[in-house]
Parts: sequence; C-alpha cells; structure tokens
Amino acid sequence: MLDYVIRNATVIDGTGAPGFIADVGVAEGRIVAVGTVEDAATTELDATGLMVMPGVIDPHTHYDAQLFWDPSASPSNLHGVTTIIGGNCGFTLAPVKPQDVGYISRMMAKVEGMPLIALEEGVPWTWESFGEYLGQLEGNLGVNAGFLVGHCALRRKVMGDDRHGEVATDDEISAMRALLAESLAAGGLGFSSSQSRTHSDGEGRPINSKFADRREMLAFCEEVALHEGTTLEYITSGCLDSFTEEEVDLMATMSATANRPLNWNVLTVNQRDEDKIAHQLAAADVAADKGGRIIALTMPTVVPMNMSFLNFCAIFLIPGYADVMNLPVEQRIEKLKDPEVRAELLELGNSKDAGVFRHVARWGSYIIGDTFSEANAQYEWRDVGSIAAELGKSDFDTLLDIVIEDGLRTVLWPKATDTDDATWQARVGVWRDPRVMIGGSDAGAHLDRMCGTNYPTAFLGDCLHGRKLIPVEEAVRMITSDPATLFGLTDRGVVREGAYADLVVFDPETIASEPARLVEDLPGNSPRLFAASIGVVRVLVGGTEIIVDGTPTGALPGSVLRSGVDTASVTTA
Repeated sequence: MLDYVIRNATVIDGTGAPGFIADVGVAEGRIVAVGTVEDAATTELDATGLMVMPGVIDPHTHYDAQLFWDPSASPSNLHGVTTIIGGNCGFTLAPVKPQDVGYISRMMAKVEGMPLIALEEGVPWTWESFGEYLGQLEGNLGVNAGFLVGHCALRRKVMGDDRHGEVATDDEISAMRALLAESLAAGGLGFSSSQSRTHSDGEGRPINSKFADRREMLAFCEEVALHEGTTLEYITSGCLDSFTEEEVDLMATMSATANRPLNWNVLTVNQRDEDKIAHQLAAADVAADKGGRIIALTMPTVVPMNMSFLNFCAIFLIPGYADVMNLPVEQRIEKLKDPEVRAELLELGNSKDAGVFRHVARWGSYIIGDTFSEANAQYEWRDVGSIAAELGKSDFDTLLDIVIEDGLRTVLWPKATDTDDATWQARVGVWRDPRVMIGGSDAGAHLDRMCGTNYPTAFLGDCLHGRKLIPVEEAVRMITSDPATLFGLTDRGVVREGAYADLVVFDPETIASEPARLVEDLPGNSPRLFAASIGVVRVLVGGTEIIVDGTPTGALPGSVLRSGVDTASVTTA
C-alpha cells in the first residue's frame, strides 16, 4: 500500500523533456514509481487532464522572520513553492547578541520592508547562534527552507556598533570567519552579502557590510570553500545599473576563491537597455576566465511595486532626496510644502546624477492608488498627469499636494514601461542564457510594496495560455531543477523515482495568479500584498498535501535544509 498516488497526469518532470502521461506513486515522503502504478494508496488523485510537476524552488526570499508567525510561507505555498532559500542580501536574524535584537529588527524593517511591529511581536528572538535559529524553525515549517548566513549579522556580532563603519582588523576578520564556520557547520547554506549603496540600517547609516574590504570578503569565501554544499550570494550597486571593473573583479575572485557559484539579484530586462544587460552578464565571462561562476537572477514576470512618500522605497533613493525623505513625517511634510525644496527635488530627479532612478522620477506616470482623505478620493486609480492637466498644475506639484493631503500615506503605482513585445522577446533570450537563472521574488520582504510571490503561476499561465513565449516543459525546468542544481539540493527539483515527493498538480487550462490585494493579517494588523492562485489543485511537500484546491491544509511537513546534509557542493569547474 502506497501513501499517495497521482493517476493519469501529464508529467512535466523538471528536466525539460516532453511531458508524458503517467501515474506518480509516493511512499514515505519519496517518489517510488513514475509510470503505471498498480498498487493502491491511502490517498489517490485522478489527475486526468491535469499536469504534475516538481515543487517550485524559490532561490531568493526573505522569509527569515515571517516563518515564525506564518510557517506556511504564504502566499508562496499557494503558487506551488515547496522550497525556499532565505538569508539573502547579507541580512539574517542570526547570529545575534541579545542586546542587538533591536538593531537587527530596525535594519530589517528599513532594508527589507518588514513591519517593525511584526518583527517585535511575531519573532521569538530566543537564539544567539545560527544553529539555534535553525533549531527554532525545525519541525514547524509548511515548506522546506534553507538559509544563507548574512554578512551584516556576522559583522554586528563581532564589531558591534562602535566599529560599524570601520575596516575590520585581522583579529576581527578571524573572529568573523570563525563565526561563519560555526554557522555553516550548523547548516547554513553559504555566505551572503550586500555592498549596495541603496541599503541602509534603521538609523539611516550605510549597512556595516558596505565597509568590508577585499581581504574580509575573500576570507569569508575561503571559509565557504571548506564546507560541503555551500554557495555564495551577493548584491552590489552595479546590480542596479552597471558593474564597475572593481565590482566584477571582486565577484569573480570571490567565486573562484570559494570554488562555488555566486548569484546576484536582480537583472532587470528592458529592450532599451541592451548594452547594460550585456555588460552585467559579461561579469560571468570574467568570472569563468578566473575559474569562477557568476549567475544573474531575473524574474519571468513584471512585478508591480507601489511606492509612497511615507515609507522607505525607491523614491527615498533618488540621489539628493535623503536629506528630506529621512526627516520625521511632520518635518518632511513641511519641507515638501516649500516651493524652493520642491524645485530642488524636481531638478535632482531629472539630473544625470539620478542614474537609474530617473525612471522613478516620472511623476506624471504614477497611478494614485489607495487614498486616505475625502478630498483625494476622487483621484483614486487615475494617473497624476491627467489630474495635473485638469488642475492646471505641474505633475510634481500635483503629486505632492495629493500626498501631503493624505499625510504622505497615498499609495502610488508606477505605470509599467517594459511590457512591449520587444522587451518580452529580450526576456526570453535572457531566460535561456546559461549565465542567468529565474528568481528574485523577494518573498517575505517589502510586504506592502510588492508581490513577487506569484511568479510561478503567472509564468506558467503565460506560457500555457498567454503569450506562449516558451514551452511549459522549459518553463518548469527553469523554476525547479535549475535552482535545485545551482544550490546542489539533493533529490529535489525533478519528478523521478527516489526524489522527494515535493509536487504540484495544476490545471493547464486555468493556471494563473489572482491580482495582488492589500490585507492586514501580519502581527500588529500590519498590511501586506497578497495574491491567491488559480488552477492549483494540489501541492505536496514530502508526500503530504499542504494545498488542496487552492486552500492551505495547515499541514507542516517541511524541513530545514542544511548544508552537507541536504546539499552537495556545486563547484565552479
């Protein structure tokens, strides 16, 4: 007697091979048969007309905190995600000294958009070491979860606040390396870091990892090389626009030193930026010449991201805006009322120095979303440009007047500028590039700003009954076995005998995502964007149903994935 059998499904096995009709038998958490299964099972599903595929592996999430109040990892679970990788961008909740919990919480609230009240009320903070953090999650997960070890936490624990912005001494580097070694031995999947100019802590300072020099970075990579099943993840300022030679050389040397792939987040694709894309991808060629391997993450969908003048977002990152946008709200409003300040901000947004953020300063293109005053209700879901023309004012003045009336709470949605056919064709070329992998959802972060969690169903739906840019078999491979291969995840990402029974059964005629909507279900009733799935019939983790007809079962069969136990080393050779 088997535990579970899916019968008469079209199997998309994750390898990219053509789909085929078969049964899939499951026992003790593993797939034991793919073909004609004659044995009966405790649970059987007639999947005639449906497809079965491996569970989706999301390689870039920030579920590190959310899993404590939401072990199901919603809404990723609704969209077929069965394995998540957390601890990205150098930001983790461990290791941490008890006196630094407040600092780490404020930093996560600032850089990853996690509500501070949720971090304070929803996270137990009962650990100091990385191993103790993983232990708190073990046995209380709806999905499988592995975590990288974050640079900021390592630096904070060893160097504290007094040495926040300093270059580490040899002794400090040795201490941090020992702490990384301890964390990797406890199961950390590798090392992650950010040296991006866009990342600042809760006090508004550049994050501490920004001050790490080359010898510090390479010391960590030397340690990673000594631990089985580990990897590297990195983000720098060049991920936003264009890498410098120094950034490329450092990433390439990091990968070669660790003898592990290094993935960076996130490659945005617009056919008007062909030179930028080519330059960013060329970093992989430099790495290959040095004996390393660099992989860019890119999303297969357009992820809308809202903004506001109240909470930290890309508007705050326009060069020159920080002096105003980081003020307390009442002082910020007074500054934004000042005509001279408005003129200065307008000029800064349009200047060459704004770089990639000039796109953010297209003020007339914003759609007014939720408003919070009677006077502004009439403007909801209209673009600022048309409102400005109606009022006979400039776009920027119109926008500022609206958001000030709302106490800066107005939700702003930028109009997408990258949905033309040429850009979608450019994306297909990028998806198929061996220097690229699908990912970058940022799930668990920027909770009220963006919703990238739905990319699996949105991508599959587009492939099956939308633009049909690539075959479904290829799309499934990109979001299952490709990330499994990069991270060395053992027996995951494929439908074959012996593999873990992490499976998704879906209707190819209807698979899709519902639009994102704002809900207030975080600790402290904080808001987040939430998108349900369409056409997801079953999701199994280790052979146990976690989703039935689009609804969570409440089962928690997931496990913590540990380096060297659940992963094997992927070298750069």
